[in-house]
Amino acid sequence: MKALVYLGSGNKALQDHAKPEISASTDAIVRITKTTICGTDLHILEGDVPTCTPGRILGHEGVGIIESVGTGVTAFQSGDHALISCISSCGKCVYCRKQMYSHCTTGGWILGHKIDGTQAEFVRIPHADTSLYPIPEDADEEALVMLSDILPTGFECGVLNGKVAPGGTVAIVGAGPIGLAALLTAQFYAPAEIIMIDLDDNRLKVAKRFGATSVINSTGGNASETVMAMTGGRGVDTAIEAVGIPMTFELCEKIVAPGGVIANVGVHGVKVDLHLENLWDRNITITTRLVDTLSTPMLLNVVKARRLDVKQLITHRFKLDGIIAAYETFGHAADTHALKVIIEA
Repeated sequence: MKALVYLGSGNKALQDHAKPEISASTDAIVRITKTTICGTDLHILEGDVPTCTPGRILGHEGVGIIESVGTGVTAFQSGDHALISCISSCGKCVYCRKQMYSHCTTGGWILGHKIDGTQAEFVRIPHADTSLYPIPEDADEEALVMLSDILPTGFECGVLNGKVAPGGTVAIVGAGPIGLAALLTAQFYAPAEIIMIDLDDNRLKVAKRFGATSVINSTGGNASETVMAMTGGRGVDTAIEAVGIPMTFELCEKIVAPGGVIANVGVHGVKVDLHLENLWDRNITITTRLVDTLSTPMLLNVVKARRLDVKQLITHRFKLDGIIAAYETFGHAADTHALKVIIEA
């Protein structure tokens, strides 16, 4: 089969690769129909995720058709259409019982990280019964790809952890796909203000179209002053960091109001300064999280009911043979205006 293989920092290639086989009774083999590229894949290629080793097939998102299942799989059978969760969970370990599926002792974020992932023609899914979601055959597969990772990530790590509330003020730093997913799902809770901050005017225009009440281009380095002026010097109740670099986290530290929450979503590859000299007396909360996907069933229902248009996040489409071009497009979003790219296997 064809697969996108990580070859070490900065290197990748579309290669011929052995087709996966069932290795445990709880496995399923899924034929990928649609997948995508995540910002985390770019972090891997930049060397920010050393636990991902060369030779790994990348990708942790997608939908497909089940080709075969192990003898222990009871919820799925060959021919079923399924949504693949970016998080694999056994449903039984101490962390799964706490609904911290991302820390499952035999799962978690392993697809495209510690085991081969979804940017291929086929993928092996461990713990299939609790790591796949059934979807109707007439479902919009492109839309559902957004539910593998970015929508639950933006919602759980940003909106829920950030305690977004009716009438509150929210700032989202980073208008990439994850930040936009947080923007879309923050509106479930009717905050009074959602301020989107980014360096890219095109993405800020998209954010405005998606429901941001205000946008700030932070190129000049005055974003914190602008936010404070907009909020009467108080700051925001929730500051969502959706990039994963020191500058954006430190911006969140500057704009959070007393009693507010900094909800980190970004993948950080280098250290960030925590300015306790400014924050020690401000009653703030800082949250970190890897998505647990416990919200996926709810989000699936919302999308199927057409109460949330997630297809608007998709800007480009490629075949698997063109995945290198897809990475170039996604990795140069400022020039290509890419948000999410769909790859058809």
